[in-house]
Amino acid sequence: MIIVDTALKAREEAGNPVRVGLIGAGFMAKGIANQIANYVPGMKLVAISNRTLEAAKQTYAQAGIEEVKVVNQVSELENAIAQGQYAVTDDATLLCQAEGIDALVEATGHVEFGAQVTMKAIEHGKHMILMNAELDGTVGPILKVYADRAGVILTGCDGDQPAVQMNLYRFVESIGLTPLLCGNIKGLQDRYRNPTTQASFAKKWGQTANMVTSFADGTKISFEQAIVANATGMKVAQRGMLGYEYKGHVDDMTSMYNVEQLRELGGIVDYVVGSKPSPGVFVFASHDDSTQGHYLNYGKLGEGPLYSFYIPYHLTIFEVPLSVARVVLFNDVIIAPIAGPVVDVVATAKINLKAGETLDGLGYYMTYGMCENTEVVTAENLLPMGLAEGCRLKRDIPQDQVLTYDDVELPEDSLTHKLRAEQDQYFGSAKVPAAVG
Repeated sequence: MIIVDTALKAREEAGNPVRVGLIGAGFMAKGIANQIANYVPGMKLVAISNRTLEAAKQTYAQAGIEEVKVVNQVSELENAIAQGQYAVTDDATLLCQAEGIDALVEATGHVEFGAQVTMKAIEHGKHMILMNAELDGTVGPILKVYADRAGVILTGCDGDQPAVQMNLYRFVESIGLTPLLCGNIKGLQDRYRNPTTQASFAKKWGQTANMVTSFADGTKISFEQAIVANATGMKVAQRGMLGYEYKGHVDDMTSMYNVEQLRELGGIVDYVVGSKPSPGVFVFASHDDSTQGHYLNYGKLGEGPLYSFYIPYHLTIFEVPLSVARVVLFNDVIIAPIAGPVVDVVATAKINLKAGETLDGLGYYMTYGMCENTEVVTAENLLPMGLAEGCRLKRDIPQDQVLTYDDVELPEDSLTHKLRAEQDQYFGSAKVPAAVG
């Protein structure tokens, strides 16, 4: 941050702002737009795409920008940017293709659409900053392969819990400790929440009911921790993670974990419910040097063998522009897979499901997601949660049973399914379905 703010101020003084395109105009996108427009020197939000133009215009308007130009062609968008105008469009591919945009932020949260627009961005040499854990946790590794080949950066973003954990992980490693647990702090966990039960909360905060349902039923945190696992090589200790409930401070939880088990697994990702500081993140780490351990104890971190580091907040929209700056100005990846998937999120029946039904989407009525180590997912042919929507059930599935590929008929013409099949084959998974289409 110390480097980033100085670099952005220099871009502001030079009259050469980092130019950003925003895909989506929902709850998070509105906050990002306002943050960039009013509080980030050296950065300009030059275009917003959204399927409804009025929402895109409103996103600008809430940031104090009333004069916008509707564009329908790449040339129109490029001309608007060159003339210093703000542009809106219902065609996200224009932002992927246009010159004059340094990086894109994908803030829709939709897996299939996110896959399509990300591939288009990579094809046209655009850096992509994802606010889409669901996409990243499903096909992030193969998208990273495509991005690397194209010489662009594909990354998650500051402000979301995965990147906040990754920043802390990098800090802990940089001072010589070995991270053994990356943790996420939740206030609520109920696998059976649905858009009906979450409707009032969603209305209060101006969010969609299915989105906040995915927070409550564990799907979102599963994707978030899978992303951290894939960026660090860590695993989960068991299906669904340990997920302890503890009302005290995370500093006091170090004795609840088996250090040798953590080491054997190469570290784990996990979450806790009800702990402080909420809604923060934490990293538990070890140090084998007794001299350094003495200084850690002097620094009030205790006697080990696990030392607790935490950040008591994640500030989402406030931090996303910092990710754009890190990518454009320093080629710094915030969080991305280091290789093939290590942890996946698998689809699990939220209710008793019936043969012939078509599965609904993330955060709805029929399924929730749980983390599982990829080697188990492959061996048992489990169905990734990010691929569940649109699948047709071949047989009845009881509540809380994890679905397999054998339980469903896959939808046709899905880019995400094609990418997932390619990902499984590329990284050597032995048991995968045939590519679609």
